[in-house]
Amino acid sequence: MKILETKNLKKYYGKNDSLVKAIDDTNVQISEGEFVAIVGKSGSGKSTLLHMLGGLDNPTSGKVYIDNKDVFSLKEEEIAVFRRRKIGFIFQYYNLIPSLNVWENIVLPVGLDGKDVDKNFVNDILKSLGLEDKKESLPNTLSGGQQQRVAIARALASRPAIILADEPTGNLDSKTSDEVMSMLKAMVKKYSQTLVMITHDDTIAQMADRVIHIADGKVIRDGE
Repeated sequence: MKILETKNLKKYYGKNDSLVKAIDDTNVQISEGEFVAIVGKSGSGKSTLLHMLGGLDNPTSGKVYIDNKDVFSLKEEEIAVFRRRKIGFIFQYYNLIPSLNVWENIVLPVGLDGKDVDKNFVNDILKSLGLEDKKESLPNTLSGGQQQRVAIARALASRPAIILADEPTGNLDSKTSDEVMSMLKAMVKKYSQTLVMITHDDTIAQMADRVIHIADGKVIRDGE
């Protein structure tokens, strides 16, 4: 079953001689429960694509469907609510709130949506990620790997339809990177999540079920 699909997606900047085709008529399909890596060099358009998949950036034309919903048919405030309910984000630089402890950072998106926190579920995530003794800790007391695990927990806590990860190991050393990726893959499998991750690292990409290669805003290879 398809959880995400793009149709003739385009993102252009400038015009005439200064026209830049960041994403150029791109069609992607991702199935429920799949772990897909989108790989490309710097400037290939992979970050732009991820931002449009997450409703963070409007396309010039084309469609993005998540959970059978045409994302950009929604009004701006509706997109914000849809994002909060349907999409979990993991960023390269964690994006944790410094003044909130680990638990508060993880449950913040759930609270913003006016929902009750499933404490048993969040505690299970914390235990699986080896963070159960860090609930009260502030982000600046944690290592980079621990902070990224908090970001993973936050993305999972609201049970989104899909998780989008933007270079999730780009700020970590190779050993910590391997640990975080192994944990991330185990978590999405345990909770039957769909994960779309962009990376420039082919080694990390090989952990995915499928790798999509992108260059000059176009999908040039899509396969196992």
